[in-house]
Amino acid sequence: MLSAVRALVLPDSQRRSLDDLAQDLDLSSGDTRSKRSAFWTMLTLSSVIAVGGVLTDSTATVIGAMIIAPLSTPIMGIALASVQRRRIGAVAVVLSACTLVIAVGLIFSLVLPSDYDLLANSQISSRTSPGLMDLVAALATGFAGAVALARRDVAAVLPGVAIAISLVPPLVVVGVCLGRLSGVLALGALVLFVSNLFALVFGGMVVFAALAYRASTGRVAGRPARRAYAGMALLFIVVFVPLAANTTLTFLINTWTSRAKTAAEEWLADSPGAEVTSVDAKSQTLYINVRVPGELPPVQTLLDDLQGQIPNGIPVVVDATRGRRVEAGTVGG
Repeated sequence: MLSAVRALVLPDSQRRSLDDLAQDLDLSSGDTRSKRSAFWTMLTLSSVIAVGGVLTDSTATVIGAMIIAPLSTPIMGIALASVQRRRIGAVAVVLSACTLVIAVGLIFSLVLPSDYDLLANSQISSRTSPGLMDLVAALATGFAGAVALARRDVAAVLPGVAIAISLVPPLVVVGVCLGRLSGVLALGALVLFVSNLFALVFGGMVVFAALAYRASTGRVAGRPARRAYAGMALLFIVVFVPLAANTTLTFLINTWTSRAKTAAEEWLADSPGAEVTSVDAKSQTLYINVRVPGELPPVQTLLDDLQGQIPNGIPVVVDATRGRRVEAGTVGG
């Protein structure tokens, strides 16, 4: 069964040799000086491009940085080295590379004005609150990347893999958020990067082991050592727990905002022409945006309607047309 799947995923006619694969993924073999020079040069440039795209909120620029970023090379090198049970120094390279990219983001954050709203930037906000679906997509991308590396005929998909897995932009966001002293947002972006790293290494280990890439010495090396399994299990826990917690929190917030919108619509039911335009949860406060031609109904009625629909103690602010803002109070207060 395994051999049939292997033949389907990687026909012998398209299989790359282990030497070819190692030549691409092992920065410590062959012309090491040239490899490392190219790696650090492109990583630095991609980091600068990524931070420029993030700070200007330019999706196209960030995508360009993803395409040229070489960080996936040593990460996939970790997967191959684990399957071969040998050390190539890829972990140290990845840690050093992460430090460099975060430092670039931190340095460039100094040009931001003091009142800069990080969450108003879609390139930052989209990378600071990852969920389980981000991990699922990253795992699929990791498998796709490993298969593309192992086959000769699908190398053209690697730029798409680089875009989908997103390694450098989250690290840049970590640096920018640290530079603005926003540790919570920095941690969210770091979790996204670690989940992508886990997905690449895990996908690479599974594919390379299943395709029986063995060390050239002939020793049995088709399966990663126990230390590699333990490391991946620990990394999975580190990634899964915050992603699951954030996914649960997002689900609850969506539920509460939906209930709040229903309650607000009932609150405005007797006001002709009034409507609820949106309900947002920001900074542990519920903002209810409404459009009302006349005067607002008593806000205490709204608070009473919200009781039991959302947790007690949440502050409620009603934003009406023409700049009117009413701090209604706290639910259950």
